[in-house]
Amino acid sequence: MDPTFPDRRAAGRALAHALRHLAGRDTIILGLPRGGLPVADEVARDMKAPLDIVLVRKIGMPMNPELALGAIAGPTGQTQVLNAELVNLYGIDAATVEAQAAPERAELARRRKLWGARLRPGALKGKVVILVDDGIATGATMQAAIAAVRAEHPLRVVVATPVASREALERMSRLADEVVCLSTPFAFSAVGRHYASFPQLGDEEVRAILAAAGSGPAPTVGEP
Repeated sequence: MDPTFPDRRAAGRALAHALRHLAGRDTIILGLPRGGLPVADEVARDMKAPLDIVLVRKIGMPMNPELALGAIAGPTGQTQVLNAELVNLYGIDAATVEAQAAPERAELARRRKLWGARLRPGALKGKVVILVDDGIATGATMQAAIAAVRAEHPLRVVVATPVASREALERMSRLADEVVCLSTPFAFSAVGRHYASFPQLGDEEVRAILAAAGSGPAPTVGEP
């Protein structure tokens, strides 16, 4: 299978073109770190819109952390969504969920302290919020991000991604006001398989992108 996109930046520029119908509105771009941030940065630059992040982490299944039991979002991980089918199928109780979620909350706290962001409380109210990731496989983290943003009472929530599985895209269409996706391969595999270059981003790269966007000291999406 040939890669669909050269890299995240190129994918972001292509995605920005598909989002131009939202330009000129009161719009805020939120990237899902780490991988979604370079994509979101290109969208924000093209639309001349503010850029920030929504902190989100996948909750892995016990004994199989790559399988998403759910996800948490927000500065303290206060927004949590679970895969009800997996919970019921494997009889996963609340204590097990919390045991799996606890290290992810700790990682969110670390990222919040290290990365920073600039949005103030209430900044999303009445806005068009575009949530951007580099790809959507199961949709667990994006679902948590949508829930965290909805709590801030935006005017509209738009999900934007270069590539997604058809199942995830269908799920997102029920949760967001609009979904923009450039590619939905019939045989979807890992997100990285759809990029020619797909390096992992480090903390310093995230900080550099946010600094260039004018970020301040503390992330506030979902913060009281």
